[in-house]
Amino acid sequence: MATGPFVELASGLVEAMGQRLDAARPTPEGLTVRTGDGFLYAFLEDPDQVSLETIRRLFGEGDELPVHLVVLTPGRLPLAITEEVLRRGATVVEGTRFLELARQLGLEAYLGQEPRALAARPRRLLPSAHQLDAVMSRARTWLDWGVPALALRFYRQAATLKPEYAPAKIGIGRSLLGLGLVDDAERVFRELAANRPDNVEARLGLAAAYGARARPRDEIEMYRALLAEDQARLEVRAHLVAALVDLNDWAGARIEIEALLERTPEEAQLRFLLGVAKSKLGMEREGAKERAEARRLGLPIEREAVLCQHLGLPPPSSAPTGEDAAKVRAHLRSAPPGRRTRVPSKVPPRTPKRSRGRPSARKPK
Repeated sequence: MATGPFVELASGLVEAMGQRLDAARPTPEGLTVRTGDGFLYAFLEDPDQVSLETIRRLFGEGDELPVHLVVLTPGRLPLAITEEVLRRGATVVEGTRFLELARQLGLEAYLGQEPRALAARPRRLLPSAHQLDAVMSRARTWLDWGVPALALRFYRQAATLKPEYAPAKIGIGRSLLGLGLVDDAERVFRELAANRPDNVEARLGLAAAYGARARPRDEIEMYRALLAEDQARLEVRAHLVAALVDLNDWAGARIEIEALLERTPEEAQLRFLLGVAKSKLGMEREGAKERAEARRLGLPIEREAVLCQHLGLPPPSSAPTGEDAAKVRAHLRSAPPGRRTRVPSKVPPRTPKRSRGRPSARKPK
């Protein structure tokens, strides 16, 4: 059985995340906690004692109800077990990320760590505003790290602290999309867009929900409407490029890529995409020049190899070897099944599309 301090730590983490507990049950490996919104948190103290049978048993705890499993452990799970968890659409928080979660919530002492020094509180902020800022910071961190299950916890906590706070609702919607809960995400974005039609993030989220439903034309129409209002919205144009690529509309994608490159001419990934677009349109020589320029601008060969795989292209002529090849394998292995990698960089993440028979192309965790 799990030790008392670990059970206390798990209970403290759940409480600090503002969870309502429907059921908590000790297990031989630790503690499982089921919440009212369909999540099952499995805190596993010693990953060396975790087997594939443990994981299969956890997946069976839904009592025929849909459950999203989140596995949390201070150690590192064996690779085969991690792959099994990810393959089945669950979330893993292990090792240094588990420690960071404990630190964020002031519970690192349970892991034998020194407490982190508290940051000075700005005098201008009331205690409630300071608390909201801290919760939003945690939420953004986990979403940026590609762990929407934890991001959702903190965004919902922020929404409880300030019910009409639009950034928290946007974060809830984006986290739900990251988890593949498209109906719930679309409901959030529709409500926010109806109440605040000038909120660009809400409309972007609604467009992403269309994309997740394999409705690319509706998604593209939304992006074009936003650009008609303001041509300077680079993040909207980047989303539009990705949607056009999903639709295999390389002629349209080329126009938008070139518009982006007018503002960011040294963006290596965009230059690579332009090369692909030209090659797709029959301009092989020009396409090869653009891809060579992307390398000159600093596109790593391992990143190029990953992009080629996601776009269904042959590997680059200078295939990565040794350490670079290991990076490619790790990059691909860490990407959850069925998720797409956004090709243009430095923009908000797109949402995993429902299966449409095309290669995955989503940025990994």
